[in-house]
Amino acid sequence: MSSSIHAPRFFIATQLPRAIAFPVLAALDEKVSQHIRVLRLNEGESITLFDSHGGEFAATIAVVGKREVSVQLQAHHTIERESPLSITLVQALATGDKMDWIIQKATELGVTSIEPVQTQRATVKLSAERVAKRAAHWHGVAIAACEQCGRNRVPLIAPVADLAEWIWRNDDGLRLLLDPAAEIALATKTKTQASVALMIGPEGGFTPDEVAAAIRAGVQAVRFGPRVLRTETAGIAALAALQAGMGDL
Repeated sequence: MSSSIHAPRFFIATQLPRAIAFPVLAALDEKVSQHIRVLRLNEGESITLFDSHGGEFAATIAVVGKREVSVQLQAHHTIERESPLSITLVQALATGDKMDWIIQKATELGVTSIEPVQTQRATVKLSAERVAKRAAHWHGVAIAACEQCGRNRVPLIAPVADLAEWIWRNDDGLRLLLDPAAEIALATKTKTQASVALMIGPEGGFTPDEVAAAIRAGVQAVRFGPRVLRTETAGIAALAALQAGMGDL
């Protein structure tokens, strides 16, 4: 039995066994079990499991109980669908459902990590309690996106940081900031890179002081076409361009 990207896919929060003789019976946690029941999957149906530690497992539903679902793990496949380009999306906090949409689409486009940042013009202000809740929610959004798109590694969702703190704390690799007034075009950044950090401003854009501080810290400002894009459009479009130029698109 071979694992298939077309079989229903589920993320398992605990690492699954690899150095074992298959098949082997495994009980799924309550959250995944509930998901399987909601989808009305039946005993004998094939599913795919992944735990973000590499590869994926072909499995067959063995028992659908009232509270717990058990599966037969049939095989572990080392297949990965990660980009050779490690991309960090540094995203200013966005309002409403925009942040969820950004995380979902960025995950589908293969980002390695997403680092939300608080900026001067961001209208979203999160308390410490809300930051923790949103982080857990965003992690769930990324997991669902991986289940849908076939990725076996869930991107890291970093804690919300202040922009000024981030630019001085993270100084490795190519760091780009989208700025409509920049002289250099993003399209020129097509050389082979191991990693790229892409900085996207809030609805009102980065302030001149924020752009100047980032440049002093070694960040390169680049423009992305002649039009001013919304925060939820800019990052996703630029990610696709980076993947096309240096990644796997």
